[in-house]
Amino acid sequence: MSTHKLRVRKGDRVLILSGKDEGKKAKIISSLPRKSKVLVEGVNMIKKHARPTQRVPQGGIREIEAPIPSSKVMLICPSCQQPTRVFRRQLPDGKSVRACKKCSENIDK
Repeated sequence: MSTHKLRVRKGDRVLILSGKDEGKKAKIISSLPRKSKVLVEGVNMIKKHARPTQRVPQGGIREIEAPIPSSKVMLICPSCQQPTRVFRRQLPDGKSVRACKKCSENIDK
């Protein structure tokens, strides 16, 4: 599996494009660029069986988020509130920032 640079980052709001959670809007908890996956809050919930330990004496079945492919999410622009594609823009000081394809506003401030 090849890795690529992700177009979304931790803290971004995204729209889920396909799967059982299609159409949901949520925030990215973490990104896993080596696997080309992201962990999204409240999306792709799985049940994990936990044995009782000293820290968690109850044990039982917990629901946790599982990673989904980064190609299945689309960034929601903070300024126009629309799902959008991302492109890179060079600032006058030479810094590269992400920008919205729809409204051309910088996403990274």
